[in-house]
Amino acid sequence: MKALVLDVNRNTWSTTKGYLLRDVPEPKLDEKQDALDAKRVLIEPIFGGVCGTDKGIWFRKAFKESILSTMEKDKRNHFVMGHELLGRIVEVGSEVKRGGRFHVGQVVSAESHIYCGVCPMCLSGDQHVCANERIIGVSSDGIFAERVKLPENVLWPTVLEKIRPEVAAVQEPFGNAVHVCTPSMADANLKNAEFRGKTIAVLGCGTIGLFSILIARAMGARKIIGVEPNAKNKAKALACGADKVIEPSEHAAEEIIQFCDGYGADYCLEMSGFPSSLLTAIKASRRGGHIALFGLSSGDLVIPRFEELITAGKRVHAIVGRRVFGTWEITKQLLEDKANGIQDQVWKHILEEGKGTILPLTEFTPERFEHNLSEHPKTLVAINKL
Repeated sequence: MKALVLDVNRNTWSTTKGYLLRDVPEPKLDEKQDALDAKRVLIEPIFGGVCGTDKGIWFRKAFKESILSTMEKDKRNHFVMGHELLGRIVEVGSEVKRGGRFHVGQVVSAESHIYCGVCPMCLSGDQHVCANERIIGVSSDGIFAERVKLPENVLWPTVLEKIRPEVAAVQEPFGNAVHVCTPSMADANLKNAEFRGKTIAVLGCGTIGLFSILIARAMGARKIIGVEPNAKNKAKALACGADKVIEPSEHAAEEIIQFCDGYGADYCLEMSGFPSSLLTAIKASRRGGHIALFGLSSGDLVIPRFEELITAGKRVHAIVGRRVFGTWEITKQLLEDKANGIQDQVWKHILEEGKGTILPLTEFTPERFEHNLSEHPKTLVAINKL
């Protein structure tokens, strides 16, 4: 079968970039060879979303140790890439069949964190930080392929009559933004939405930042300000519901504070990963405010006047992945609710109505893929027919 693969080792990591379109063995369900296949399914991907993770791996800027150590442990020389899935089930294991939740022909998305279910984190409901996790397309074969094998417990049923397929393909990254915007919701009841009547600052208006603006607006945020240097993303942020978008600068925190009634933002969402942006978020947050950290950055960070973070009672929390499956329930509510306009805006502003953003797998070229990484907030790899 055709697949986009990463073929790399420690000697070639720093001297290469990109993926390769290659013929690889097709996965099979064989319970005699692997008893765990009883709990797995085979899926034909319809669309696979391209995200910041793919960009980081493409340019060898992220996930080096996760990828290489897993390759070495598993004694293999390549991974199939991609983790944002919309696909159709074509075969199920015996236990999946008996359970009855999933069946051949059903359309599904997938949680990209494959969790063990037995570590203390999983047993306490924190599967998104499983101690033994594997991540689809990073430390386990991904979905940029004509067929993929996944465990039943990461699948999410999707009804295409309620969510258009291109939007359904980005439920996983949209769920990142949902998790950022609902960090402490104990259930999936949107009546408990934390943003209602609040002031929100979104620092970094890339794809997940744009999703966050859509969600914050739908959840009743009173004021939303974005911080973004890219002119195209600034325009998209305004179109998605931001009241104002400013440039990152040494005065950005003061501008946010002034915009938020002179007190600072109730919630600062740091989405860029730049250390300077995190410092701006901390400074721009009101007393008792929340700073959500989603942007990835490596290295060390010094926080000036650290005692002020404590004495002002500011709450800093990191966000990774999605809560399984509470975040997915909220995602479903937001995307299936036609009244909030989120589906239409994702299609128009994030997926750009498919204009140059849908790339057939069989037409893959490194040049086209890299162009899309730099020019579009989201690209979908079209793999099998709908």
